[in-house]
Amino acid sequence: MKICTNHKLLSSLIVAVFFILSLKTHAQSDPSGTRRVSSSYAITNATITTSPGKTIQGATILFKDGLVTAVGTNVSIPKGTDILSGDSLFVYPGFIDGASSAGVSRPSDPERPANFDSSNPTDEQAGITPWRAVLDHHDKQNNAIGDWRKAGFTIAQLIPDGGMISGKAAIITYGSGYSTNILAENTALMARFRGSRGVYPGTPLGVMAKFRDVYKNAELSARHTKLFASNNGLNRPEINKTYQAMYPVLDKNIPVIFEVSNDLETRRALRLQKELGFKLVLSGVTEVEHLISEIKASNAIILLSLSLPEDKTKSKEDATEEYKARTTRVKEAYQQALKQASLLEKEGIKFGFATAGSKSGDFMKNLQIMIENGLSENTALAALTIHNAENLGIQKFAGTLEKGKLANMVITTAPLFSKDAQVKHVIADGYLFDYETKSKKSATESSNTGNTSIAGEWEYTSDTPAGSSGGIMKIEGSGSNLKGIITYDDPTGNGTAQADMKDIKVADNNLSFSFNVSAGGMDIRVNVSGEIDGSQFSGQISLGEFGSFPMNASKKPTSLNF
Repeated sequence: MKICTNHKLLSSLIVAVFFILSLKTHAQSDPSGTRRVSSSYAITNATITTSPGKTIQGATILFKDGLVTAVGTNVSIPKGTDILSGDSLFVYPGFIDGASSAGVSRPSDPERPANFDSSNPTDEQAGITPWRAVLDHHDKQNNAIGDWRKAGFTIAQLIPDGGMISGKAAIITYGSGYSTNILAENTALMARFRGSRGVYPGTPLGVMAKFRDVYKNAELSARHTKLFASNNGLNRPEINKTYQAMYPVLDKNIPVIFEVSNDLETRRALRLQKELGFKLVLSGVTEVEHLISEIKASNAIILLSLSLPEDKTKSKEDATEEYKARTTRVKEAYQQALKQASLLEKEGIKFGFATAGSKSGDFMKNLQIMIENGLSENTALAALTIHNAENLGIQKFAGTLEKGKLANMVITTAPLFSKDAQVKHVIADGYLFDYETKSKKSATESSNTGNTSIAGEWEYTSDTPAGSSGGIMKIEGSGSNLKGIITYDDPTGNGTAQADMKDIKVADNNLSFSFNVSAGGMDIRVNVSGEIDGSQFSGQISLGEFGSFPMNASKKPTSLNF
């Protein structure tokens, strides 16, 4: 089966799973943002943080036609202004994503001819497509955009998917679905240490060699083109779209974003940058403790991953000494991973955050973990706002709340990084998005919901454009020994199917688990998380970059429940 056919099958299966499992919309009063605030709009008597470290108590922010017109404690409110009471609310600049894949799809791989030579593929077959534009493969209606906007993000630099040189990035705002929302195109060139399967270059070292080759040939092409334009007696240059697409990088008009996943890939990107001289952005950085001096010398922009490793530090009481020693090393590596942001701050290295490869549902939890491990709240906010605005060159109109800047802000019910904070409103490009919030339970109420109440049968229902559907979650056990089975409508149309519920965890009224949907020879991983309130469950189903959908369930009564 051709790769492009597999991709279409996967997409259709994912859509099928969405229709089966996505449930009646919950906890959003007006998430559409279809009404843009065209008249003057004021948020009054709020605690407004205009930039990291600068907070005004009892302040008012006024905006109109997508722009902030005033902010402070003595703001004159024009007649006819719509007013939102900011009592007990906290206003912050809208978050900016340094590298996002929300709504971005991977282009289909080109077909290979019968006489295909894997040692000498075309640029496109080798994953070298610097001429591609991410906006040509972006769905602005994708649910992942709404998920990240609900988390507080209002602007993002979209990065293209693909091979070793996958194309040009673009900056968009998460505003109206009826606007292009484009702030800038061709803002960076995206590169990865990802070779094409079965062709050269197929290894990270091969990618490095090929990147050098493309870069050097682009330099020769640019030089030849300039000489030909100003001299006679020269052969005309051969037009090559790969080399031409590299010219902005050669001229240092745009940087190269290298996606890295460990310190070795970071070293390789730094080596290429030092050798060739291009402007470098390191995205998804996770291991920096041994690279501080190299990072400082390179002047590279650092985009720290918002994803944290899973805690695998539990040890067995009857473990061998060798197992205990191995567990100790794992614990040390895990703790070090949590301190990456604080280490960069301590070393004076300015960084931003990138959401690519992370989940919107884990965003704030991971930030709080970073803060617990030494990252200051001011630097955390800066990495979400002004640092990324400066990294993207948009600080003149974004990153802080000031007169004349875009009306992008996130409004919470409590100080941003506190455990009780919930996003109540997001304003993106002047469009207002409202989200329903839940009152926090008291400690006594929380203690009444423990693992013992989870066991039993839970019935979930689905009400989607594809029709109504449902299934059963059967959970048994208690404490850390929970196991279960979930049934669902088979995506292939063959009745119902079932899967084991994996990694079932319950803490502070929160339930989470995952399961795999098998169809067409593929396994699609589905993550579920949400809140339990007595015999009711309200949460979300997440499929990574394809977005999240609400999920509700009710526990079926048994003799034990009466």
